[in-house]
Amino acid sequence: MNRALPGLDGEGRWDIPARLNMARQCLDMPEAQVAVIDLTGDARVDVTYGRLGEMADGLARSLMRRVVAGDRVGVLLSQSPWCLAAHLAIWKIGAISVPLFKLFKHDALASRIGDSGLELVLTDVEGAKMVGDLAQPMLANRIGRRGAEVPFAETGPDDPAVLIYTSGTTGTPKGALHGHRVLTGHLPGVVMSHDYLGQEGDCLWTPADWAWIGGLFDVAMPALALGVPVVAARMAKFDVDECARIIEQGTVRNVFFPPTALRMLKAADARIEGLRSVASGGEPLGAQMLAWGREALGVEINEFYGQTECNMVASSCGAAFAARAGCIGKVVTGFEIAVLDGGTPTEGEGDVAVRRGAAPMMLRYWNRPEETAAKFRGDWMLTGDRGVWEGDFLRYVGREDDVITSSGYRIGPAEIEDCLLTHVAVATCGVVGKPDALRTEIVKAYVVLKKSMDVSASELQAWVKENLASYSYPREIEFMDALPMTVTGKVIRRELKAMAMAEGMV
Repeated sequence: MNRALPGLDGEGRWDIPARLNMARQCLDMPEAQVAVIDLTGDARVDVTYGRLGEMADGLARSLMRRVVAGDRVGVLLSQSPWCLAAHLAIWKIGAISVPLFKLFKHDALASRIGDSGLELVLTDVEGAKMVGDLAQPMLANRIGRRGAEVPFAETGPDDPAVLIYTSGTTGTPKGALHGHRVLTGHLPGVVMSHDYLGQEGDCLWTPADWAWIGGLFDVAMPALALGVPVVAARMAKFDVDECARIIEQGTVRNVFFPPTALRMLKAADARIEGLRSVASGGEPLGAQMLAWGREALGVEINEFYGQTECNMVASSCGAAFAARAGCIGKVVTGFEIAVLDGGTPTEGEGDVAVRRGAAPMMLRYWNRPEETAAKFRGDWMLTGDRGVWEGDFLRYVGREDDVITSSGYRIGPAEIEDCLLTHVAVATCGVVGKPDALRTEIVKAYVVLKKSMDVSASELQAWVKENLASYSYPREIEFMDALPMTVTGKVIRRELKAMAMAEGMV
């Protein structure tokens, strides 16, 4: 990197002040400057930093009658200025915000509300019905009135600010508690993944909901802190035509597309013009997807890597170096990443780990001291992912529990999934290991085909043999109508693994 990145000093080390409040960090811009481009109504509305601050103050005044520093407050709002104002108000008074997702059903809401111990939820009429008697709903847009300015709480970087629950791809969702430094910790990677975000005319949007760390801290809050307008738009589910409309109406130049959204755009043969940067993270992309991005979006898709517990730790940056297919980029300045073999750094395959002290690293899991302790090994936080270095690029192999051992080979499912997805007939897929007496495990693929497309299992097996490796092809392929997915659109491999395990024991 030859450009300065926010959140770091001249030596590339974290520059975290002793007193830090994320609400101040997000609102410290000229009052007349546009903060949010609101497309949630019938017409575009530009919301200034001054107006956003007034909204946050109105909510903060009401919250102060019920909430003290350290209390948890839920935020059940879709993309909107009020969603941002709700978090800012909570942080401003020193309380802890708990993002909640509008697509959650009763049990998912109940588990998070119960686990976090929150009593109040800032929401809207729709959300109030969802909350029911699980907590006390407060209608955000009806209590945010003008009045006296609320002072920022004198918080420090390690004071708790936000409790974000994991998406549950590998088990029960856990609450990752973050301090006020978490936003600063995201800034270098966000800037890198958008080819130095903050250029004249930049405007950021994502179809990802702001209830997740990818929407809230990879897009919404960094945009506010960097002075880049962020677009708020509601999509109940991803729609290619609606996506194009939002980008045009919001004058969007920078987008974070989750891999699922990219696959849907590619399947629809979509073409989008006028973008300056596209970032993607959550699952690795294959060479074909990167090539499609250059042709259909006119940019190099920058992949980044992280997780709810410590995000944006590695990234590609097309403005600085060429991407390498199958790799998730280079280490973002400020972080130290190692691939560990039994706790010792190795040049071979191992456990991906991040050194303690990184600004976006969680304080702890909420009410889970044993799982917090298990997450760390000495000076390193274990991600639970397997990886290998290719020079200074990090290649993602798969989740530690997902790696398949077959005939002495260790096989990462992500690479096989990427290969299958390059076949014209495959819409999505999931790959796991199935118990086998001879080979320990065999590779099994669960495949969903595109509508009106047909292909045999043997054809797909031959496709992987020809394009990847003969030893890693799926010896069994099962066609399905749909795969088990998290609400963020990730395949839940543990459910596929359970199915394969059950089959292997018959």
